[in-house]
Amino acid sequence: MTSADTTPPAPAHLAADDDWWRTAVIYQIYPRSFADSDGDGTGDLPGITARLDHLADLGVDALWLSPFYPSPQRDGGYDVADYRAVDPRYGTLADFDALLARAHTLGIRVVVDLVPNHCSSEHTAFRAALAAAPGSPERDLFHFRDGRGPDGGLPPNDWTSMFEGPAWTRVTEADGRPGQWYLHLFDPGQPDWNWDNPAVRADFETTLRFWLDRGVDGFRVDVCDALVKADGLPDWPHPTHGVIEPVDGVMPPMWDQEGIHDIFRAWRKLLDSYDGHRILCAEAWLPPERAARIIRPDEMHQAFNFRFLETPWEPDALRAVIDESLTANDAVGAPTTWVLSNHDVMRHASRFGYDGPVALEHGVGADDPQPDRAAGLRRARAATALMLALPGSAYLYQGEELGLPEVTDLQDAARQDPVWERSGHRIRGRDGCRVPLPWTGQGPSFGFSDTPDTWLPQPSYYGPYAAESQRDDPDSTLHLYRGLLRLRRHHRLGTGELRWLSSPDGVLHFTNGAIEVMTNLTSQPVPLPPSRHVVIASAAVTDHVAPDTTVWLVRD
Repeated sequence: MTSADTTPPAPAHLAADDDWWRTAVIYQIYPRSFADSDGDGTGDLPGITARLDHLADLGVDALWLSPFYPSPQRDGGYDVADYRAVDPRYGTLADFDALLARAHTLGIRVVVDLVPNHCSSEHTAFRAALAAAPGSPERDLFHFRDGRGPDGGLPPNDWTSMFEGPAWTRVTEADGRPGQWYLHLFDPGQPDWNWDNPAVRADFETTLRFWLDRGVDGFRVDVCDALVKADGLPDWPHPTHGVIEPVDGVMPPMWDQEGIHDIFRAWRKLLDSYDGHRILCAEAWLPPERAARIIRPDEMHQAFNFRFLETPWEPDALRAVIDESLTANDAVGAPTTWVLSNHDVMRHASRFGYDGPVALEHGVGADDPQPDRAAGLRRARAATALMLALPGSAYLYQGEELGLPEVTDLQDAARQDPVWERSGHRIRGRDGCRVPLPWTGQGPSFGFSDTPDTWLPQPSYYGPYAAESQRDDPDSTLHLYRGLLRLRRHHRLGTGELRWLSSPDGVLHFTNGAIEVMTNLTSQPVPLPPSRHVVIASAAVTDHVAPDTTVWLVRD
C-alpha cells in the first residue's frame, strides 16, 4: 500500500445535533464471534467492551450489535426468546450498559438489532399460543391457519422457507390430535408475528422504548420488508432468494407489502421524540428503487444496498449499480448505505477470489472449489477503497479490516447454520463468515478466548490475519482501513458528490470533492493521470495503477 496520509484521527465526540447517520461508517459486531471474556469459547458483551479501543483506533463512527438477547440459538440469535433482556451466555443488562457507556466515551454510537418479523418458538407468547385453542387471541399474535386437504394435512399455502422446505409447521393440539399450522418464513423455531394485530405493534413499541431509554443510538431492523403479508396469504410458486423483485409487476405476497410503511412511520415518530438522532436501518433485500421507498423522509433513515453487495467484480456492473443506487436514494433525500460483507454472506475477501458468479448464501466446504485467496484479498482491498470513496454511509463487517477470508474448509460436522440440515446437507450455509476473530498471532484461539474450543473452530492459518500481527505493518489490510477511514472523514467524502470521469474500458474513474478515484478492474496496468499525487492506494503504485487496485489521488 502507498499512503501519504498524516491526518490525525477525529476527536472522540458525539454531536447530538447532526445527521451523523448520513455519512457514518458503522462496524457490525457478531457477538458470539468477536471476543470472549470468560473462557467458555463464546463471545460476550464484556469481551466486546474490552476490545472497543480497536474500533476507536480504526476510526468508525458507530457499531451495530447483532442479537445478544436470550435465544435457543436455532438461528444464531435471530430467534429471540425475550426482546428486553440479555442472554446469560453474553452477560447481563449491566454488562450492556457498561459497553454502551464505554462506546459513547470513545465517541462510538451503538445500534442494536431489532428482529420484528419472527421470534423464538420458546418466546412466552408463542408457547401460550401453542397451549391455546384455534381462533384464540393468543394464536392471533401469529399466523395460525387450518391446513388444506380433507384432513388438514397439507400446508395452508405453497410458501417455502428461506431456509429450505415448507414455510409451515403443523402443531399437535392439547387433545393430542394434529392441529393447525403456523407460518415461519425461516426456521420452524422462528414463528412469524402477525403484524395485523395491534397488540404486536404495541409490544414492539415497548421494546423500542426499552432500549432507547437505556441510550442506544438506533436499530438495524431484521427482515423488515416481510412484516406484513398479503391478505389471504395467496400461493406464490416463485423462488425468493437474494434480492427480491416483482414477478410480472407483482411483489411476492410475503415481501414488501404496502402495510409496512405505516409501521415504519410509527417507529420513526417514536424515535424522533428522543434526542440525538436515533436511527433505523432497514435490512431489506430489495432492488434500490424498492428499498428507497422504505427510507422516505418520515420512514427509516437507511437501507442496506444489497444490490451493490451482490454485484460481481466487473466494471460495467459496478458502475451501473452505483448510478442506480444514488439515483434512487437521491430521489427520496436519503443517503446510499454501502456494504460488501455481513454475517449472512461469504466474506468479500473470498467472494472476489472466484472468477465466476458465487451463490452468496450457499456456503463452501472443503471439497468444493476453493477461492484464490491472494486474488480475493487484492480485489477486496480495492473494492473497499472504492466503496469508502462513495458518498453516503457504509457498513463494515467484523474482521474485514483484517482481510479475513471465508473459512471455506470448515468441517461439516461443526456446522450450526439451520439451512445445512433443512436443505438435506445441500447448502452449507453461513458459518464460514461467523468463525471467531483472531486477535493475536499465537495462543489457544488467537486471542479470542482462553480456550481453543471456540463455538466454531478457527483455522490454523488465522495467525497472520490477527489484529496484533497487522497493527504496525504499513502494508497490512488493517493499516489500509485505518488510512481510508481517516481520509474519508477528513475530506468529508460521505457528504460529497460523485462525478464520473472519462476512462479506459475496465476502469472506474470519478471525483468526490477533492479526491479523485481510480479502480482498475482490467488485467493490465493503466497509467496514472498527470499532475496527480497518490494519497492512498489498495496496493503498491508506481506511475501506473496495477490490476485489481484502487487509488485515491489529489492534484499536485
